[in-house]
Amino acid sequence: MALSTTRRTPLSDQVIAQLRGQITSGEWPVGSRIPTEAELVEQLGVARNTVREAVRALAHNGLLDIRQGSGTYVLATSELAGVMHRRFADADQDQVAELRSTLETSAAGLAALRRTDRDLELIAAALARREDAWHSGDAEDFVQADAAFHQAVVAAAHNEVLAAVYADLGEVTRAHLRHDVGPELIADRYVSHDAILQAVRDRDAASASLEAGRAIGMCREGN
Repeated sequence: MALSTTRRTPLSDQVIAQLRGQITSGEWPVGSRIPTEAELVEQLGVARNTVREAVRALAHNGLLDIRQGSGTYVLATSELAGVMHRRFADADQDQVAELRSTLETSAAGLAALRRTDRDLELIAAALARREDAWHSGDAEDFVQADAAFHQAVVAAAHNEVLAAVYADLGEVTRAHLRHDVGPELIADRYVSHDAILQAVRDRDAASASLEAGRAIGMCREGN
């Protein structure tokens, strides 16, 4: 999604809306670094102070994380997601695992019943990216790819409320994944998700739920 030139107005709602649009559309994924201030000034055609204030406003709302000397990174996809991230930043990870199990087992079961052929393609593609990320050896890439796989399964459940809640908990679940994975990928801690895809493909709701829960349980056992 291309940024477009907007009017020169202090802390313009248009600037904030455009930056938010880049985030919510996935053009700037969670964890990615956004363009520099100078690049945004050039793309938007507004004053540097306008960009700076807009970025600060989105950081205040929990969507962006300004890291001195490193840049500005996408922290969450919505204001509510930012709130959830701050609220549960220090949550007990076993309790987060229980929450994930509740949501992801239900989603997998529903996905097996409701998935379309297109859903299967998206889940399979996400699984392939997860495999590639693991073999790359980059822990953060793997966390993002694993989260994207689970998001694809949730989307296949075709429950808008469930999808919205899961998306708003996105950074909470990614933080839990980082806790499970650790700073380095270790071969004997790899948890395959092939069985989840197969159960969804077979429209076997019971097996899909079981495999989704088992995957989380195996991660917990590894810690």
